[in-house]
Amino acid sequence: MFRLEPRKELSRKMFYLTPLLALALTLVAGGIMFIALGKDPFTALYTIFIGPLTTFRGFAELLVKATPLILIAVGLALGFRANVWNIGAEGQYVIGALAGGSVALAAYPGGGYWLLPLMCVVGAAGGAAWAAIPALLKTRFNANEILVSLMLTYVAILLLSVLVDGPLRDPEGLNFPESRLFQNAARMPALIPHTRAHIGFIAAILAALLAQLALARHVIGYQIRVIGAAPAAARFAGFSETRIVWTCLLVSGALAGLAGLFEAAGPVGQIVPQLPNNYGFTAIIVAFLGRLHPLGIIASGLLMALTYIGGDAAQVALGLPSAVKSVFQGFLLFFLLAVDVLVTYRIRWMRRGMVL
Repeated sequence: MFRLEPRKELSRKMFYLTPLLALALTLVAGGIMFIALGKDPFTALYTIFIGPLTTFRGFAELLVKATPLILIAVGLALGFRANVWNIGAEGQYVIGALAGGSVALAAYPGGGYWLLPLMCVVGAAGGAAWAAIPALLKTRFNANEILVSLMLTYVAILLLSVLVDGPLRDPEGLNFPESRLFQNAARMPALIPHTRAHIGFIAAILAALLAQLALARHVIGYQIRVIGAAPAAARFAGFSETRIVWTCLLVSGALAGLAGLFEAAGPVGQIVPQLPNNYGFTAIIVAFLGRLHPLGIIASGLLMALTYIGGDAAQVALGLPSAVKSVFQGFLLFFLLAVDVLVTYRIRWMRRGMVL
């Protein structure tokens, strides 16, 4: 018999080293999994984690996948640090794509330099508006934002299906449930010529830098940190919890909506039912792997994007199941949480009285 006891003092060094330990354990577990599947583990791990970085196209695709993950995770991290748990970023991502994409379709076939910025503003506003629903229900009726935001995700996905099969459907698309292809003025400019990488990656990096600046230097960032670490002290200091809930949910919703617009106007180029790609849920892992630190999220977002690219490459090259990338993402989250428990708590063996 054993029990977990909180450690008197947490090691700050171990707090930042645990993601690396979790990654190492993930590689070991992945190697065991590949052996069980009858594959050479070294070849499989090389294909997933090294192979995509050896080609110019693979590097560009890495930026494409990392863009929405970093954007969404930065917004989620702000809320998580204040104990505001937005789990519905996937829905806000979808609504942002719908809202911003509808602007392009309404202006079709025209447009100008103003079109893409307007799409970005409307996409971010759409995501923020969708996140405002759990914010309102939490602050007015004390509803659980986890459940509300999560359930709204499925509402958003169903709304996407209705719209692409109805008002937004391409009239020249042979009855397929998809919108028109966006006009050139509504497409994201390329970051790397002749690839799908677009300037949305620069926007994601800027969002992370601004979030870090806000947390370190702005009064709102200070209030977020205090409310998350010591709610009683925050109330004593007169900080408004309602204001922080609204701020965190609106910012995270806006960034998720912007990520959805970037995806629709970038690599996809239209609104399709397959637009949801679990980025909103994967970004939760990205946020925690980056230690809820905006700069750490950039690194963890690139790593998680690598599992997407490498997983697809391994599926083709080695005949592995398509679920490989999801398994690796699950391993990362599991080992990160497991190592976090050992950093936060000590194991006391009751029978022998030993403390580890």
